[in-house]
Amino acid sequence: LKDIQYVLSMYYNKLEYARFDSNVGKYVGYTTYGVKNAERWNKDTSEIAGRKAQREAYCLHNIGNW
Repeated sequence: LKDIQYVLSMYYNKLEYARFDSNVGKYVGYTTYGVKNAERWNKDTSEIAGRKAQREAYCLHNIGNW
């Protein structure tokens, strides 16, 4: 169960500009807009804690279904 990964990717006009990866534990920006927003989101500890909790709430909860 340690290899379960939660990824939240954000796209605009078919271009990925930011991503949260539970293995990394923070947002990563891929464009100038994404980098700016990733820095803002990473400063918000409640946002990071909520995204990390999504791994347990969504991924691990549904592991038996697959």
